[in-house]
Amino acid sequence: MKKTMIAFLALAFTLAVVTPVLAEDPAGVAAQDPKAETKTLRKEIVRLKYVRAQDIQTLLYTYVSRGGLIQSNPNMPAVLSVSDTPENVEKILAAIRELDVKPADVLYTVQLVLGSETDAATDAELQNDPIVKELRKLLRYKGYTILDATLLRAVNREDAEITFGPKAEFEFWLKPDVTGDTKAPAIKTEVRLRQIKRLGRTTTKEGSSQPIVDETTLIQSSLNIKSGERTVVGVSKLDGGDKGLILIISAKIVD
Repeated sequence: MKKTMIAFLALAFTLAVVTPVLAEDPAGVAAQDPKAETKTLRKEIVRLKYVRAQDIQTLLYTYVSRGGLIQSNPNMPAVLSVSDTPENVEKILAAIRELDVKPADVLYTVQLVLGSETDAATDAELQNDPIVKELRKLLRYKGYTILDATLLRAVNREDAEITFGPKAEFEFWLKPDVTGDTKAPAIKTEVRLRQIKRLGRTTTKEGSSQPIVDETTLIQSSLNIKSGERTVVGVSKLDGGDKGLILIISAKIVD
């Protein structure tokens, strides 16, 4: 009985000493209260001007800690939600400032070349053209002549359009989307070439005159071009005959 009483007093003494220590230990309090850690996080809503949130989100995760978070919504592509330690948030915001910059415009050179299966005549400037040399290996056309050529400057992610051709009968439309870093940007380009035939005019019931127009999409494509690169977009037969239109473009990022 005496031994039991001594053991009980020893245990009570130990608890009396340890309990206040645990109560005063800030690490123990923080471990028991997960909200204490979240209070130190900094949260920011960032509005982007030039880039889409999903395009840079993966890059920004380089700076995110285990408890940090970067969120975006496809319905709000210009908004990012950032939550992390104050130090990491500063790094993320600095990275966003470097990435969210106004992209340079894209200058396109557009060539419309007429290929012929029967006429072997080729324009002098196309005789040694590397693209035409490749086309001779792939297509049946013997001769190549330039119908028209033009320059078209486009703002990134905005439509650009021009009418050209010997009789202004072709409508060329495109939309660039510059992606990647500044050292090796890729220019994704949506392209459409239409032929416009004006068949005369008609009179409406009200007595006004309106043009009769027939529009035919000859070439429509989406392609990736490197800045300074020149490529064939597509080839289209003309009225099912022995001639075809060849659309060649080059793209260059300019200030």
